[in-house]
Amino acid sequence: MSDHAKEDNAESSQRVDDHHLILGAKQELFFCHEWSPGSWFFLPHGTRIYNKLVDFIRNEYKDRGYQEVISPNIYKKDLWDRAGNYTKEDMYVLEVDKQEYGLKPMNCEGHCLMFEHRVRSYRELPLRFADFGVFHRNVASDALSGLTHVRRLQQDDAHIFCMESQIKDEVIKSLNFIDYVYQIFGFTYELKLSTRPEGCLLDFETYEKAENALREALIEFGKPWQINGRGGASYGPKIDINVSDAFSRKFQCATLQLDFKLPENFKLEFSAEDEGKIERPVMIRRAILGSVEQMFAILLEHYKGKWPFWLSPRQAIVFPVSEKSQAYALQVRNRIHQAGYHVDADTADMNIQKKVQEAQLAQYNYILVVGEEEANTGQVSVYVRDKADHSIMSIENLLKHFRDEVAAFH
Repeated sequence: MSDHAKEDNAESSQRVDDHHLILGAKQELFFCHEWSPGSWFFLPHGTRIYNKLVDFIRNEYKDRGYQEVISPNIYKKDLWDRAGNYTKEDMYVLEVDKQEYGLKPMNCEGHCLMFEHRVRSYRELPLRFADFGVFHRNVASDALSGLTHVRRLQQDDAHIFCMESQIKDEVIKSLNFIDYVYQIFGFTYELKLSTRPEGCLLDFETYEKAENALREALIEFGKPWQINGRGGASYGPKIDINVSDAFSRKFQCATLQLDFKLPENFKLEFSAEDEGKIERPVMIRRAILGSVEQMFAILLEHYKGKWPFWLSPRQAIVFPVSEKSQAYALQVRNRIHQAGYHVDADTADMNIQKKVQEAQLAQYNYILVVGEEEANTGQVSVYVRDKADHSIMSIENLLKHFRDEVAAFH
């Protein structure tokens, strides 16, 4: 398996504590079963968060020039031989029609096939393929750890095919994308330029030119960075991005690597601006969340289970004070649901103060209480998570407040 695939699932400088498993169970987000070790079941509320993370990145793609693609999960052994990434120890191997196949542990090879399936022109470059395909990696049993080291995973994976002259601009755009996402999550991060390693597969001149392009991009990006001497991949230099969460723990989630080897192995070509001239593209490997599973675990602990409103699986719950206001409580719930938010209603006959307390413990962002007075005026009593006081709002103003709160994170 390539350095790219190994590093994406390598142990971080400090693992996320198993506390994310406790929080996940308490909030009914996910679980693992002995019949599928290393592959997690995401329950309805966990799936809401998982999908929101994917949708968050997907929506950004529209404005950043990415084209989303879908690639197969299984390929013949010949593909992995051609790529130079085939090792039985790292992949799930199976036999189909007396031929050896492997489940993909990454998207790189599939995207190379997509690039080569027809003649390409310099006018198409940079070509940015994004893929949320499912990976399977044969991680050793003793290395499995919660959501951070798994066998089944998804990445916000992208491969940018470009000309050498476009490397710097594409890297800067990727760094800006990473910065935007990590600011929203409340992460700080460190940047390191990982340079030519021992036993490099590329010639010195090509590697040096690539390092210089990354160096220029980092300088223009304007954030502090360091050199990680000889830490680059054998197929090209890379920028390592280590994020720090609310507990100052460091994790490598984002990936930003140059790859000259796969385009060579797949003999990828495009017609250059000079008539009759053929050139080989450079491939930039890029992920921001890393694996959605690992980012889920990091954010669960980073927020201590108190999800921000835009990402929360339990955004609001409505309680009627008595049976007389039940119908209005359901109307309020339906209005909020139709506006696109995750809302519940609890009409059980139970002490309202106790209901509010339990909803706060369940990490609902907003607890809405309605009685006859609210029903007559078209309003709701609004309690905010972790706050004792409350306010009175019309449903229209409440929905505007919800929209404003979501907009503040994007």
